[in-house]
Amino acid sequence: MGYRGYLIDLDGTLFRGDRVISGGLAFVKELERRGLPYLYLTNNSSRLPEQTAQKLRNLGYPAKAEQVVSSAQATAAHLKKELGTPAVMVFGQEGLKHALREAGFPFQEENPEAVVIGIDPEFNYDKMKSAALAIRGGARFYGTNGDRVLPTDEGLVPGNGSLCAAVAAAAGVEPIFIGKPERPILDYGLERLGQPPDETLIVGDNLMTDIQAGINGGMDTLLVFTGVTTAEEYRRSSIRATYTVQDLTEWDFSRGGVG
Repeated sequence: MGYRGYLIDLDGTLFRGDRVISGGLAFVKELERRGLPYLYLTNNSSRLPEQTAQKLRNLGYPAKAEQVVSSAQATAAHLKKELGTPAVMVFGQEGLKHALREAGFPFQEENPEAVVIGIDPEFNYDKMKSAALAIRGGARFYGTNGDRVLPTDEGLVPGNGSLCAAVAAAAGVEPIFIGKPERPILDYGLERLGQPPDETLIVGDNLMTDIQAGINGGMDTLLVFTGVTTAEEYRRSSIRATYTVQDLTEWDFSRGGVG
């Protein structure tokens, strides 16, 4: 019968930097042809949904802002569900700030109820000090995602997980992460998609984030070897995907599902 919904990673699955991955494009166009619902799932908290959708459209993908699920949006949804709309101290870029503002969170520098950290190229000692003091004062500590490094043209550079690790060391408190491979972003994505986990496939190139996320969420997973994880690395790993392909054009849409 096949899966009734798809959650699809971006970088390394659909594109590399500014270059389209042709198998990814063919895969999404086939989803469109079949009328299967799907969402784009990203740990990137810096961009607005429309900015992510525009990048996808520039590469030839059909994409609307409402098809993008980011760690920023998932963080706002998780905090609202857990805490209501507490005053928050925020470190991050416009994507995160917009998601929190849109959800009704007031920003507060003094005595916040929660500290939220997303990727922030301007993060510095003063910001780390403010975050640590607020957390030691009782604020809850959230990170949009735990990626320690990010692949760039320069090489691997510090990711949000590294910023959160510095604050955690200073505050003596570990953050609650929302993005892949943690459950909150999957729960939020499935809610947006309107499909149950046993009828949804998560697709990605990273064994430690995309595939581990599916495992944590009780979902089937499809690992494609066009990005971070190589076939050799997968062979040596104890983490298992439900399916693996060299290229997404190999995927058989009749596989899986509960029908």
